[in-house]
Amino acid sequence: MSGRRTDPGPVLVGAPGRDGRRAHAAKVAGVATVVVALVVAVVALVFNTVVIDHLDTSVDLRLADQLGDASALEPGGGLVVPSSAPDRDVDTAPVFLWRVSSSGAARPVTVGAPALPRREWNRGPTELTVAGSTFRFVSQSTASGWLVAGSSVRQVQRVSTELTVAELLLGGVLLVSTFVGALVVGLRASAPVEAMRRAQAEFTADASHELRTPLSVIRAEVDLALGRRRSADSYRATLERVGDEGRRLQSIVDDLLWLAREEAAPPERTRTHERVDLAAVAEATAQRFAAVADAAGQHLVVEHGARGAAVVQATPESLQRLASVLVDNACRYAGAGGTIRVATGLTGGRATLSVEDSGPGIPEDERHRIFDRFHRASDEPGGTGLGLAIADAVVRRTHGRWSVGRSNLGGARVAVAWRRPPLHPAGLGSSELEEHPDPLEPSSPARPAGDGEPGASWVHPGGHPMPGAE
Repeated sequence: MSGRRTDPGPVLVGAPGRDGRRAHAAKVAGVATVVVALVVAVVALVFNTVVIDHLDTSVDLRLADQLGDASALEPGGGLVVPSSAPDRDVDTAPVFLWRVSSSGAARPVTVGAPALPRREWNRGPTELTVAGSTFRFVSQSTASGWLVAGSSVRQVQRVSTELTVAELLLGGVLLVSTFVGALVVGLRASAPVEAMRRAQAEFTADASHELRTPLSVIRAEVDLALGRRRSADSYRATLERVGDEGRRLQSIVDDLLWLAREEAAPPERTRTHERVDLAAVAEATAQRFAAVADAAGQHLVVEHGARGAAVVQATPESLQRLASVLVDNACRYAGAGGTIRVATGLTGGRATLSVEDSGPGIPEDERHRIFDRFHRASDEPGGTGLGLAIADAVVRRTHGRWSVGRSNLGGARVAVAWRRPPLHPAGLGSSELEEHPDPLEPSSPARPAGDGEPGASWVHPGGHPMPGAE
């Protein structure tokens, strides 16, 4: 039923494929991971600073408490201050006290206190390395010098190390998860965009190929006509061929413009559709193509059920265009003396429009491609390769479903089924119509045509993304 180009057509060169898409997604995921890493590093730095500062403050308070308790000791007394209070946690580092003379000599006050180096003491916390460990000191001036309290901060350092290790482990897991998640999301998000880009590139290449053919013929004819003097009849024949190619070129451009307008139309346009009787559409289309069928000696018949039973919510113009495409293809491929049958009716509660012919039919391995733009299913001349693309746009717009198979006439059978619109009184607004959602959900399973035709099978529901369309 649909024309088919036998040459491979234009080949896209240099178009980025799956590898390019993966590289781009990996790059985006890498940038996202770097950003997350910087945020995690800043948050970890702030958190560690707050925690260590809190621990240091706790040590300073303990040292200050010990200095307060020890300030009443006589400088020359032999009283030994406990190295840690009995109510402290067993993991708490002990506090040591020293008395430092004005000359800098330090005398331990508590048992086990390490020797202090000579240095200048002043008020405020100080950290020094004593006996191989880092101590934190707080001092208080006395009449004879200084009273110094100190405690090891090894536990604070241990907490800092444990925090750092935990943050590195958790941060590594977070960064790996971020990269993998961003990569997966990027690949999935870019898949529809890449599909649209490739479809647009292929369409542009196909359109350029199809437009170039008539232009090349026109240029060749003109060059030959101007190459040498010819008779008036020869010039007339040349002009007729140029005119034919010009009309073909105009037909391609008109079809492309129609497709562009149809696909760019907003979804809200469907709310202005009318209730159209498919029987009337079939009769009008048959009358239009009666002369074409007679010229080829073909038998064009129309069969339909009760008038008014097969009703579709659509615009009459779009259904007329759909029927015209199907009947035009049937007349082209039925051959001289062939038969074309146009039928309407109800099948399984759905309104159907089918067109059959006695031509060669459509091979099964070609049926999934007949809606591709500029695709032709045979070597039969004529046509632009856009007819079924236009028909598919109408079916998608009206939420119909395609059925492609073999007719008992011997050729192809192409049918469309629509869910019948709900009955409603005249003047019912679009808001009430919205209460009856279209039942042909995208997830609806494919099913047989159900009318007993051999080889019939549902190809795809209208409204699903398809690569192009004849």
